Amino acid sequence: MDGFFSRFKKDKISLSALIVLVVLYVAILFATFISPYDKNYSDRSLSYSPPSNIYTITPEGKLSKPYTYNWKRKFNTHTLNVEFREDRSQKYYLNFFSEGFEYKLFGIFKTNIHLFGIENGGKLNLLGCDINGRDNFSRLLYGGRISLTIGFLALLISFPIGLLYGGISGYFGGKTDIILMRISEAIMSIPTFYLLIILAAILPSDMTSAQRFALITVILAFIGWAGFARVVRGMVLSIKNEEYVKAAKSLGASNLRIITKHILPQTSSYVIIAIALSVPGFILAESGLSFLGLGIQQPDASWGNMLKEAQEFANIMYRPWLLTPGFLIFIAVLSYNVIGDTIRDILDPKSKIRT
Repeated sequence: MDGFFSRFKKDKISLSALIVLVVLYVAILFATFISPYDKNYSDRSLSYSPPSNIYTITPEGKLSKPYTYNWKRKFNTHTLNVEFREDRSQKYYLNFFSEGFEYKLFGIFKTNIHLFGIENGGKLNLLGCDINGRDNFSRLLYGGRISLTIGFLALLISFPIGLLYGGISGYFGGKTDIILMRISEAIMSIPTFYLLIILAAILPSDMTSAQRFALITVILAFIGWAGFARVVRGMVLSIKNEEYVKAAKSLGASNLRIITKHILPQTSSYVIIAIALSVPGFILAESGLSFLGLGIQQPDASWGNMLKEAQEFANIMYRPWLLTPGFLIFIAVLSYNVIGDTIRDILDPKSKIRT
């Protein structure tokens, strides 16, 4: 294990990817502390307002405590567009560890202390606002809780099933193996995209967005284990002929004990690699479903449904801050893929030879 960590630390790109993921997960863990606004806060007068400009130097050229100006909304009768200009008549200073809306930290005790805030009357939107005047920065933190964690729910279901199913199929072989593999192939042939559309249509309408997508994820996990089980089955076919497996049989160990205690642990390297490479797929699945309106629904936030607002050409051209969720999805998926490839190279040196 020490050799694994020493080799992993030598790969600067993978180490950087790990740091990025740690920062993302710490940010969503402390979302209520970091975000200046509650996830349900909105100010319709700031619809599509641009990011707040933070200044540390006064107009007179002197160094100052960080401050910003409020945006002033105005309708341009010539271009027929809504424009925002800074109202420089009043400065609003940023305060660190300031008081804001009340929340429960880790669900244990109540507090209203936030990492940063702004003076009364000021508006602080680091990444602008959406069409409903909701702070994009705060919603990115709350939305990341769903986008970055919901995939682990599917992994907790699909991987144990795939491990045990593939282990039984490979260990017993013969007719058992043929029947089990035909079942898994039938499951693998189910078109996932169309299944998602059907599920989204038949699920009860009174379900919350989180319950709706969690149920879809659970159902997908029950059909997503088949490919993983096939690979495990192939590994078990070779492992079951090892001397220590034969020794366990001669000592009278049960088949279930041999599979779970002696054979499946030998597939741990592949399991770790598969987990690291599977998480990005679930992140993209959540983002894609929410983008299409089949996953998390407004007003609940996820990176997918936040990105949906940027699909209009005008928003891409004039409101580029709405593309931030897409950038975070790209960074998270890339980081997981980089880490997964590095783990594969360390735990399975033969993969370098094959590629």
